[in-house]
Amino acid sequence: MSIRLRQVALVGNEYEKTEKLLKDILGLSVAYRDPGNRPGIEAGVSIFGLRNFVMPIGNQFLELVAPKDDQSDTAAGRYIERRSGPGGYMLLFQVPKRDFNDYRDRLSSLGIREIAGENITGLESEAVHLHPKDFPGCITEFRWCIDEENDDGDWWPVERNWREHRNTDIVSGISGAEIQTADPRSLSDLWSQLLTVPKRCDGDEWSLTVTAGVTIRFVKPTDGRPEGLSAIDLSVKDPENILKVAALHGCETGHDHFVISGLKLRLKVG
Repeated sequence: MSIRLRQVALVGNEYEKTEKLLKDILGLSVAYRDPGNRPGIEAGVSIFGLRNFVMPIGNQFLELVAPKDDQSDTAAGRYIERRSGPGGYMLLFQVPKRDFNDYRDRLSSLGIREIAGENITGLESEAVHLHPKDFPGCITEFRWCIDEENDDGDWWPVERNWREHRNTDIVSGISGAEIQTADPRSLSDLWSQLLTVPKRCDGDEWSLTVTAGVTIRFVKPTDGRPEGLSAIDLSVKDPENILKVAALHGCETGHDHFVISGLKLRLKVG
């Protein structure tokens, strides 16, 4: 296994509405909610004043994190304020266990601080979050997880029964992500160094292919919002019908995308 884009997180403050739109438009189903969402239980993201849900897309995942109604002063809430609204929040990469320490060594050599880590009891998974001031673009996580040789293998941020919640009738995978930044060339260079994959240029856009079929693009802002994760690419069967359904649900749409919780979901046949 090489590095994989395994999960994307978006941040917003319309928890129930976002879940319903993803279900109605893309046929997605929730495989996991932080147990802290249940009364009297504190765990996972809930200790940071957040609630979440995670939905499978093929063997990848889409997550929403949202401040709890009574806890607006959270990192996610401040992120929404900084970016003038909801939108993309995190990219979570799965790396082989054998390479995990090599990634951490490169973090140190590049002067990138770690802001959080997670060592799961029983050595089933380990993760590190990168400081966004040192590694800009979006919050980034690297994680190894057991059963890594299996494309449908376990992923610690969800329960092991996540496959029972998978529906690929409409969308089958996440094939890319787009980060908007004032200096796409410099930011793509830093990402290229850490991920050890070459970058390439197409006009004002720089990009790097993380693994087969998954590309991270770096573009200049066009919407007046500051740097951040602005879009993801979805592999779908019928983009035209998806856009019709999204429009009927009141979503902003374009010729190849629609918007949920401030994040563009760009549709590509695949």
